[in-house]
Amino acid sequence: MVSSFSFNYLLPFFGALLGMGAAFVVKPKSPKGLKLILSFSGAFLLGVTIFHLLPTVFRAIYFDAGLWIVAGLILQILLEYLSQGAEHGHMHSHSKEKLPWILFFSLCLHAFIEGTPMGAEQALVWGIFIHKISIGMILFLMIWPLKISSSLKVFCLFLFAAMSPAGSFFLANSSGLEMWKNALTALVVGMLLHIATTILFESNKGHVFNFQKLITILLGFGISYLL
Repeated sequence: MVSSFSFNYLLPFFGALLGMGAAFVVKPKSPKGLKLILSFSGAFLLGVTIFHLLPTVFRAIYFDAGLWIVAGLILQILLEYLSQGAEHGHMHSHSKEKLPWILFFSLCLHAFIEGTPMGAEQALVWGIFIHKISIGMILFLMIWPLKISSSLKVFCLFLFAAMSPAGSFFLANSSGLEMWKNALTALVVGMLLHIATTILFESNKGHVFNFQKLITILLGFGISYLL
């Protein structure tokens, strides 16, 4: 039987692989389907943050949660200068001859940081799982067409998938950092608030009413509330 601790490691890892596998099989040429997945991901992630993570960090009154949340927002803004917004669905054209290392490093760093408090927050595990499905699809669609060796492509995809579990493992096995668990959770809350709200704001180009998107967003919020 898989322990809950192992489950927390495996779920985000397989979420990223699930997204990559879906992109490999479907190879979406139209952004419509991907935008719906991103809308669900954004609503689910925002719901997890508001319903579960924010109450947790504000109950820990011995540190200033607000400062750490703002720090997470600022950190995510800085990371997005490097990733060019890939966390919330932006796919920019790059040279097909080489891997965009700065973008890839930024995504891996983001995944590592958001995974650090994951071992103590079951709702966050599910939030990251859903988030990793959409990001896994985006990363696959960016890396797989590159004219680099297949082994390097596979290595990079698996490395990204392992980053959130690696962050959780790092915190769990660093006794000196355990006291910073709540602060790191608040930092991640700030990062997720930025990502989730950006996804939702950008999913409605032209401010045109879209019934499918509305149902998708309501579904994301509803499921996150029931966790």
